[in-house]
Amino acid sequence: MQPHSIIFVGPQGSGKGTQIALLSRVMRAREPERRVVDIQTGRRFRALAAKREGFTEEKVFETLDTGRLQPLFLSVVLWGDAFHHHVDPECHLLLDGLPRTVDEARVLESALAFYRREHLTIINLATDEAVVRARMEKRARADDTPSSIESRLTWYREETMPVLAYYETRPHTTVIDLDGTKSIEAVHEDILKALSLR
Repeated sequence: MQPHSIIFVGPQGSGKGTQIALLSRVMRAREPERRVVDIQTGRRFRALAAKREGFTEEKVFETLDTGRLQPLFLSVVLWGDAFHHHVDPECHLLLDGLPRTVDEARVLESALAFYRREHLTIINLATDEAVVRARMEKRARADDTPSSIESRLTWYREETMPVLAYYETRPHTTVIDLDGTKSIEAVHEDILKALSLR
């Protein structure tokens, strides 16, 4: 199997993190000798906020619950550090929470080129807003307040959805649109079939 570079796109609550965990398990079982690198920016922001060691951590802690988009430079610092320490041209690479904007997608291009990862697969978990609202309310995470949920849905529509259009015109890129409202198991099966892993 050639090394995959897969970006998961979808609103918060669409199940990206869950599907990455399931896909990672399958990939590791099929090729135990190849590393699978999973970079989830949201998780890294939450870990940073939990430290509360200095101005940056305090600022992220204060703004995380608002649902506002964190600054581009900090997102790049977090996933850039993960690339630096974990990515090489031969590993499978699974990304969630980046790129969040077209500007960030352009920055990501430099990292992909550096690690010789020309071919990209975009898995778009298209999920109705009513469904993701219900899912986020159910998971009861501290930063899933009603106002932050609405803020995140707004910036997803305004900032992240244009990223899909960006990737639809990028060479060497496959965009796979899947129904994220299905059950976890059904979405997982759809992903495996789309990637020819089933």
